[in-house]
Amino acid sequence: MKTYRIALLPGDGIGKEVVPAAVRVLEAAARDFSFSFDPFDWGCERYLRTGRMMPEDGLEQLRSFDAVLLGAVGHPTVPDYISLRGMLLPMRFEYDLYVNLRPVEILPGLDSPLQHKKPDEIRMVFIRENTEGEYCGVGGRFKAGTPDEVAIQESVFTRKGTERVMRYAFELARKRPRKRLASVTKSNAMQHAMVMWDEVFAALATEYPDVETARYHVDAAAARMITAPETLDVVVASNLFADILTDLGGALQGSLGLAASANLNPVERRGPPVFEPVHGSAPDIEGRGIANPIGSIWAASLMMEHLGEVSAASRIFRALQAVTAEGRVRTPDLGGRSTTEEVASAVIDQLK
Repeated sequence: MKTYRIALLPGDGIGKEVVPAAVRVLEAAARDFSFSFDPFDWGCERYLRTGRMMPEDGLEQLRSFDAVLLGAVGHPTVPDYISLRGMLLPMRFEYDLYVNLRPVEILPGLDSPLQHKKPDEIRMVFIRENTEGEYCGVGGRFKAGTPDEVAIQESVFTRKGTERVMRYAFELARKRPRKRLASVTKSNAMQHAMVMWDEVFAALATEYPDVETARYHVDAAAARMITAPETLDVVVASNLFADILTDLGGALQGSLGLAASANLNPVERRGPPVFEPVHGSAPDIEGRGIANPIGSIWAASLMMEHLGEVSAASRIFRALQAVTAEGRVRTPDLGGRSTTEEVASAVIDQLK
């Protein structure tokens, strides 16, 4: 029997509540395979004790795992630029997880804030370039604390990095029923990196004549997500632009607690893929047992799909859909009074 080694990084805040819920669902979904879960106490609490979010050899400790299930990174006790660059970004860079995949769709029984749109009109998947662009950390500050202080933050784009994430997006679009791919830039204002992005996209489009393509500036794309979401299917964008647009996507889904993501290197294996909900640590509800675990459970479904256990992934997602469609068990962010554990138990009941 195949056994998958999964590293558990609950991290901070409600991550410590939603990851155990997802683990319970994964164990219930296992049929002809099993799991070996190894927990790690990395995060902001560790930083306050030791000065590091994770051990110096943390990336090497994770390298042999089949996947990482992450909860949340960040807490008001630690500046965000420290927490993000202390654990999550190093994993993305070191393992070259250049694809960040974020589905945006309305689960059955839930309503989008866009009351004039039907649920089947909001069904997108974002492909975010995950290792380049605006998050590379190139730059610095000079004359700090003086009236003449200067801060420089550079974005870095390579043709290799741009082409490979776009090719992944084209391949995904080709497999979906609508076969549409939109590219998002701001090439009217950013005449070097974003113009190169446009040129690479146009060149690749000639290799995929069966995929309908469109190009939007990021401000127009944000407006289109509100006014005409049904025109968007697969969307590819840079690190920063897709980061912003996918949080808008989470709002369209009805709650950021529903949003799931996958950090992937679909070709090479330099380290484990990382799967996570994107709701953050939510310190305002930490420890109350009311965090929505759907994003974490959905991320677990994405993990099983990536590991090749397509049947298990489908069972988990169908169970989620059945629970939301029934409407009996909902956490407060969805207008209910259910607990994290009650939602996980309801999903498990559907799996059974």
